[in-house]
Amino acid sequence: MARFLPVRKASAIVLLAALLTCFSDVNRQEKAGESVSYPPLWDNVPDSLDGFVIRNKTVINPWNYLDRMGMYKMLLNVTAKYMNHFGPSNTGNVLWGLPLQHGWQFKTGRLADPSDMSSCGQQTGDSLCISTTSWWSCMNYYLATIPFLGAVEAGFFDEWPFEIEILPPEDHKDDFCYNTADCHILIPDTMAKWTTFFQFLKKTKEFSQNKLSPTIPAEEDNVWQYMWTAHVSSIKAALQKFSERLTYISTPEAQFGISWGNAVDFIAATHFPTNFNQTNIFQVYLPQRMLLATDKAPSILDLSKEENWALVALDILYEGNKMTAGRLLNFWKRSMCSEKGREEGRHLLENAVSNPDLILPGIQKIILEFIKNHNCVPTDA
Repeated sequence: MARFLPVRKASAIVLLAALLTCFSDVNRQEKAGESVSYPPLWDNVPDSLDGFVIRNKTVINPWNYLDRMGMYKMLLNVTAKYMNHFGPSNTGNVLWGLPLQHGWQFKTGRLADPSDMSSCGQQTGDSLCISTTSWWSCMNYYLATIPFLGAVEAGFFDEWPFEIEILPPEDHKDDFCYNTADCHILIPDTMAKWTTFFQFLKKTKEFSQNKLSPTIPAEEDNVWQYMWTAHVSSIKAALQKFSERLTYISTPEAQFGISWGNAVDFIAATHFPTNFNQTNIFQVYLPQRMLLATDKAPSILDLSKEENWALVALDILYEGNKMTAGRLLNFWKRSMCSEKGREEGRHLLENAVSNPDLILPGIQKIILEFIKNHNCVPTDA
């Protein structure tokens, strides 16, 4: 352990500094008045189960963009009253990261069939179609339908009089689950974590009613922890399930997807707030088109400087974690296991740009705190 710490310390400083340098430019855009927006076609998305009723049956097709986005919109609506102290007009809802990410995937063509075997998701075909061949769409299924069914199991739709039916795709049916019972068989740990998150969320209303202050940092942090624990579980399960889908996309795009999945683990450990405003700000970093076989960051001419450097930083973080056999992530999680550590981690992610000279000292401070804090127990996220 004594021999490894200096190497790991240096790796953490270099790798995280690269990632944070990317994040810092996003804050520049926010301060410059970068606009935020709702997902594509948001006004056309059903906001309640009434929009899915067909002859006294509730039918949701998660392989249609509007239907899948509808599950997110319903989750935002039914959970709003439990998070009214997180931000005005439901903008502080912890679930905003999910529909905004799904909207980015749709807008950038990542939900379409990349194999060219069909016109699913293509502008020349059914543009709202979500392909089972798309790695991104399959990964997202575990972050859309599973959370929705978790809310169903937690009782958020108990007053709805009709049975809710989730339609399977035409192919690869066995890769997915469509009701709570089947999901507990296919991905039991992930299903249980999403149900637990929604069950815990219901209790936050009691907390907010029993306190004088409209903001309760400790309880809010717990909500973020439960959400991120479920979120990371979905990604972990999907990564194992859909690795073969990566063969349909270019090597740079596949590397970006894997690197992004790796980075989520680091972000999750800070209990980072994926509310409406923060997600919009950070999402401008992600490449606004599918990457081609000839793309090599940071020299992709039709991507912005920020998008190029984000790709580089994500790749550096992934390679660093891979080279250390996952120790870099474990080290970061350990440093984030206290509220003080998470505050410092979030502060670095959010405000490093305000004083770039503090980036490396800030990381060093977190590392030293980890070294001294031997009794701190990491959270699941």
